[in-house]
Amino acid sequence: MKKAIYLWLVLLLTGWGMQGCDDGETYAEQRQRERDAIAAFLNRDVVIYTSDGEELIHVGKINTISESAFYAQDSTTNLERNEYVVFENTGVYMQIVRKGAGEKLQHGQQKRIICRYTEFNILRDSVQTTNNTSYWATNPDIIDVVNTYGTFTASFNTSVNGGGAMYSYYGSTAVPAGWLVPLTYINIGRQLAADEEIAKVRLIVPHSQGHSDASSNVYPCFYEITYQEMHN
Repeated sequence: MKKAIYLWLVLLLTGWGMQGCDDGETYAEQRQRERDAIAAFLNRDVVIYTSDGEELIHVGKINTISESAFYAQDSTTNLERNEYVVFENTGVYMQIVRKGAGEKLQHGQQKRIICRYTEFNILRDSVQTTNNTSYWATNPDIIDVVNTYGTFTASFNTSVNGGGAMYSYYGSTAVPAGWLVPLTYINIGRQLAADEEIAKVRLIVPHSQGHSDASSNVYPCFYEITYQEMHN
């Protein structure tokens, strides 16, 4: 009798475990869902709206180019063709809207950079966070960046203003790796003349190059970000 009851319990628990596997989504399935979401995002005429229904960013239908094509055209992306270069090793897509005033961050240099951004959750098809609001206007996200032989490391600064929107929302000073990809190609400076503008990029960042929440929940984000050198 005891053996029969034990066998029944084993079969019942096994059934529950199998049911749990059926109901749950594997990491491979989550990654495939992410890839499908990015592919759909690339191929539709995306328009991002504010919560009030006003057009915020017209992303458009994206044309991807290889890294070799990107380098062949002087590390630029053609805006008329709405080009984004895809970096195969990270899965990050990048469009350089403006290379910006100033100079590239050189080896051994450290700079404090003001970033203003909009984050769009591609999987949920909605704006997730942004500091392009009146609330964050005087409290932008500030990152401290250093270049070591072409490798960029950075953290969100919380000593100047207590931290911006990204720190407030996600509670971490870690800068998403995807945010650092443009630093190899853009200039970091300030607008000192009427005909100068600070650097601006658009990115598609997979979960592996995103912040902790994106990494944990396996979703990609689209970003529009400006980079401006901060006065010491």
